[in-house]
Amino acid sequence: MFDQDNSICANIRNSRFRGLWTTIALSLVLLCPAVVMATETVTATTAATPLAWWIWPVSLFIVTLCMGIVAVLGGIGGAVLFVPIVSGFFPFHLDFVRGAGLLVALSGALAAGPSLLRSDLANLRLAIPVALIASTSAIFGSMIGLAVPTNIIQTFLGITVLGIVALMFTAKKSELPEVPKADALSSALRIYGVYTEGSTGQTVNWKIHRTPIGLAIFIIIGFMAGMFGLGAGWANVPVLNLLMGAPLKISVGTSKFLLSITDTSAAWVYFNQGCIIPMIVVPSLIGIMLGSFIGVRILKKAKPAFIRWMVICLLAFAGLKALQKGLGI
Repeated sequence: MFDQDNSICANIRNSRFRGLWTTIALSLVLLCPAVVMATETVTATTAATPLAWWIWPVSLFIVTLCMGIVAVLGGIGGAVLFVPIVSGFFPFHLDFVRGAGLLVALSGALAAGPSLLRSDLANLRLAIPVALIASTSAIFGSMIGLAVPTNIIQTFLGITVLGIVALMFTAKKSELPEVPKADALSSALRIYGVYTEGSTGQTVNWKIHRTPIGLAIFIIIGFMAGMFGLGAGWANVPVLNLLMGAPLKISVGTSKFLLSITDTSAAWVYFNQGCIIPMIVVPSLIGIMLGSFIGVRILKKAKPAFIRWMVICLLAFAGLKALQKGLGI
């Protein structure tokens, strides 16, 4: 009897697993038709062909659902994929796409922030000075980004995304960087901590160095986050981990928490300028979050090397499209 019950449970688990993979496969298969449909609709719009209003939110939901899956598997923020792809293949004004991109990054950060703080993976002493600098520069970046002509922003967006591709292609990560001695600024700010590595049970005492250089770089990161609406997770982690010497998990957790402060500052500027449209924001947030839930469930089964190359190729394609659109080619 027990063997029969175990076989029934195994069949149920296998059927659920097959159903999950079927959902993911269908979502990824629908990504290409959705992008193609958006591109064809742009042509139709130019030809003054009437379109049903619901085409755009439905297409956006399908595309962002796939983005959410890929973003989790690739370990990147959804806004990094959202802004170049949606601005390149949908006929939305870039200002509206950037505003929605900030909210996409912000929603994920707000959802993850409390649990990261409770588990000591996000460090307040490290986050507060960085957030103060990055959020201030993000406000100026968003103000300048809204004042500069769209084609110029689109061109620099393409260049920035291609730069992110190069960074992802060449950057390496260090689980526990060696920091011989904390510098004077980090010691004065008391930026250090202790956390328990869950995989090994090891207690890790960490500290950082090269703090002045790192804080200066976060001025540029915050400015770019506000100007392009990309969030900043793609740049936060390499600076915190490779330059300043924070452990990888602390860098990832603190970076996620930082987005809830940095992106909020920039998002208010877009709110004030009327660049937040519910028809873009609502399906994007729902699609990204549902895709993230699916991505988390299959993260253990995915092959990291394949996912990394898929994200790199997707970002390179989106960056070239943004560059092409900005240059009017």
